[in-house]
Amino acid sequence: MDLIKAFDPVGWARCLCPRVTRHIAIQPRGHINRAHHAPGILLCAALFVTNAAAQKPATPDTGAYPNRPIRMVIAFPPGGSNDLIARFIGTRLTARFGQQIVYDYRGGASGVIGTEIVARAAPDGYTLLFASTSHTMNEVIRKVPYDTLASFAPVAMFGRGPNMLVANPSFPAKSVGELIALAKANPGKFQYASTGIAGMHHFGGELFKRTAGIDLGHVAYKGGGASSFAVLAGEVPMMFSTMPLGLPFVRTDKLRALGVGGATRSPLLPNVPTLAEGGARGYEFTVWWGLVAPAQTPVAIIARLNTEINTILRDPEAAKQLATEGAEVTAWTPAQFGAMLTENMAKWRTVAREANIRAE
Repeated sequence: MDLIKAFDPVGWARCLCPRVTRHIAIQPRGHINRAHHAPGILLCAALFVTNAAAQKPATPDTGAYPNRPIRMVIAFPPGGSNDLIARFIGTRLTARFGQQIVYDYRGGASGVIGTEIVARAAPDGYTLLFASTSHTMNEVIRKVPYDTLASFAPVAMFGRGPNMLVANPSFPAKSVGELIALAKANPGKFQYASTGIAGMHHFGGELFKRTAGIDLGHVAYKGGGASSFAVLAGEVPMMFSTMPLGLPFVRTDKLRALGVGGATRSPLLPNVPTLAEGGARGYEFTVWWGLVAPAQTPVAIIARLNTEINTILRDPEAAKQLATEGAEVTAWTPAQFGAMLTENMAKWRTVAREANIRAE
């Protein structure tokens, strides 16, 4: 009878179960026959518990994952290296899962807009963020509506590679050394293009200016496609680019590679010196691409995604194709990827402070 005593059969039972209480004869206050009405009250309690259970958020069925299309948010416009690598991985995941990977382009604010969408998404494995280098840069130079490390769960890292400095063939400087000499003789006269204010190529350009001791103007475009077209058209003489985006233009002589940003020369461009070799002492810039999910995504789903992606990356043909685009395969665990994200944020926080990089 403890359960019966815990409820008021006049108010509680009548409100929750009108069909039952319609048949309960309510007597004056203080004279309710609780024993007589116990069956009806217990039925109400059972209905209440059942209804509460039905309202409880469903736990993702990790065993059946995925059983519907997966949304991959790309926080930049189509046409850049993020788009190229995302589709490379997404096409193969679709084949392995038997479920479509849907690409959702949400460019703006150097990736903040798309990143926020995923931070607020349900942690069920059906909304993922294609992340790249700028993911660890945004929070160090602007206020963002999420925590870069705490709001996301690392899933897998696809690959990494150096950035590169490319120029329109009509630009008089044919090497990094010539560019530095030209810029020192004409401070502020020449400009470089990037994919957006406070984006990764803005960081790359400002790091170059500091290590080379020169002054270059910065022209921000909306995405890699737009900045590439600007340099191809001669609107801006040069730009910092990822290897996947810049290599096709270099191979067809539409753009000239002045230098690569890695610690060593790229095997894809063995005759192109590093920016450090050319005179920007200490310059090193590595671009990366990976996948993160909303925080609290079940560990089983993270593990499934990581296993499938690493299986794709370990395929010799897939690895070879990524390598030809300038991306070195990196089949890491979520923990390894997470450690790299933490290290990256610390590095770019220092660069932003020393170069005074700020979001407008």
